[in-house]
Amino acid sequence: MESFVRRYLDKHKRRASVSDICPPPLLPLTKNDIKPGTENDRIGLVRDTMFQNHLILKPELGRTLRRCAKIPGSDFVYGLSLRGTDGGVPEAIGSWRVMTPTVTKTKEKPKDFIVMNYRGIKAGLFTAREHYLYRQHHDVRRKGADGDRFPRDPPRLPDAMTYGRPYRPSTPFIDVFQNKFGDQWVEENRKNCVYVKEKKHKKRRGMIYDTRTVMLRKYQIPVKKDPLWIMPQFRKIAPHLNTFPSQEDRVKAFKAKEMEAPVRHGQLAQGIYTHL
Repeated sequence: MESFVRRYLDKHKRRASVSDICPPPLLPLTKNDIKPGTENDRIGLVRDTMFQNHLILKPELGRTLRRCAKIPGSDFVYGLSLRGTDGGVPEAIGSWRVMTPTVTKTKEKPKDFIVMNYRGIKAGLFTAREHYLYRQHHDVRRKGADGDRFPRDPPRLPDAMTYGRPYRPSTPFIDVFQNKFGDQWVEENRKNCVYVKEKKHKKRRGMIYDTRTVMLRKYQIPVKKDPLWIMPQFRKIAPHLNTFPSQEDRVKAFKAKEMEAPVRHGQLAQGIYTHL
């Protein structure tokens, strides 16, 4: 039965129409396209221009947002149409254009003034006029003028050379199983601790102590803090509530609060801890 249905569907298979291959242009919504109960259904006066404004048009459920513009069909070609001016295939077959080779002019090498001046002095010339006339008749050019540039001929590479990136070295599983990397880290950490201790010991040897003058200059006179202002009728009244057993416990509690203030949340540092 299943094979019969499959043969029937293959025989009566629907062919693609022109509208499927080249769909019609996409036009903006109109009043006739709006169904009752949809997102763009409105009460009162409705105009077609209201659906051509993307600020008024509401998005529809299950489809992309409309741009309120007329979009041509798939038979429209976007971009610029460039027409060929080279004649196409007939001209390419009927004629053969040959590119004229570019002639590279040999660059004239600069003069070697060092050699010419040396030879002029060796010939017994001392004035600038004599050297000028000597250089006119004995022109010497530099031999390695292009030495600072790349050579025209590429360097010859060895025949057994392999291009590309080399393979990554294999993972040393034996070292991993034997925990050699952990032992190596412990040894390096121990050496680093020894080096830090020796460095601190060297610094202590050359430590400069402050003299009495420097200590007096750094000393700051302690300033007594003024107590908070209290109304006169409440100055002689003791606190009605005291949750600390003694004054020492009160001081210890406030010291602990000051020590934990950097790691607690809140402006008064009374929240949860900032670290786990």
